[in-house]
Amino acid sequence: MAGPLIDRLPQVRGRLSPAFGLAAVTWLRVGGPAEVLFQPADPEDLMAFLGALDPEIPVFPMGVGSNLIVRDGGLRGVVIRLGRGFNEIAVEEGEIRAGAAALDAHVARKAADAGRDLTFLRTIPGAVGGAVRMNAGCYGAYVSDHLVGVDAITRSGERITLRAEDLRLGYRSSELPEGCVLTGARFAADPADPETLHAHMQGQLERRDATQPTRERSAGSTFRNPSGASSTGRADDSHALKAWKLIDDAGLRGARRGGAQMSPKHPNFLVNADDASAADLEALGEEVRDKVFQNSQIRLEWEIRRVGDPAVPER
Repeated sequence: MAGPLIDRLPQVRGRLSPAFGLAAVTWLRVGGPAEVLFQPADPEDLMAFLGALDPEIPVFPMGVGSNLIVRDGGLRGVVIRLGRGFNEIAVEEGEIRAGAAALDAHVARKAADAGRDLTFLRTIPGAVGGAVRMNAGCYGAYVSDHLVGVDAITRSGERITLRAEDLRLGYRSSELPEGCVLTGARFAADPADPETLHAHMQGQLERRDATQPTRERSAGSTFRNPSGASSTGRADDSHALKAWKLIDDAGLRGARRGGAQMSPKHPNFLVNADDASAADLEALGEEVRDKVFQNSQIRLEWEIRRVGDPAVPER
């Protein structure tokens, strides 16, 4: 019989934590433990670890947990969470380089300080790695409008560079090679006056806070808008249906299940209103999908990722 997973893992310079409760590091504050959490010190530490890791051991790269429901039974294998060694931000010859763990809001501010316009990132929750994976967008601009390329480490521990077009960015989607861990991204941005950019971002924040439950435990938009997308990954908003409107029309604004709720302020925001479990949140989301389909014959697709195992029932 094999021993604990942590005893079978390569030596690292970063930190390996067995049975790490992931609820502490997700925005919804739910989820069971990672069998082992790995926080690499830097890209070289991650490369060495993946290169020496048994290929049969599953790996799950995780950002800051802003767009994620980890189920109550947790995640098997190794969860890789990038941190301080992957959050650098630099502006070089008009190009913005950001580590995968750099917060989107910090990248927007640092770019504005240098007179470069990435203001659309200011109100997107999470970090650069997740924004690239989801081709995140806000107020009519998307990652695909600015992304030049990414750095990544393969499951076998090799460092690779990919062009933006290699990722086939679509509406809330990308195609990263299987097993790759994004470590950084490069963005192009138009020059603009720093003061004007900061004022624009302040206006975005005020607009967001007026319409979204920013002070609640949420993971951003729960469901994708059921619209088409162009070849650049931009949603076709010319005749798009809005997920929030479909939910509202089905009478589900403020709907609850256990401690989970569809926000009364914005019905496409699933919130942990009262010590919800991951099961509460996911079950309410599925209930919303079913009722919206009954009302409109449109099946909403999850935007929030749901991963891991359900809790084991007590005997």
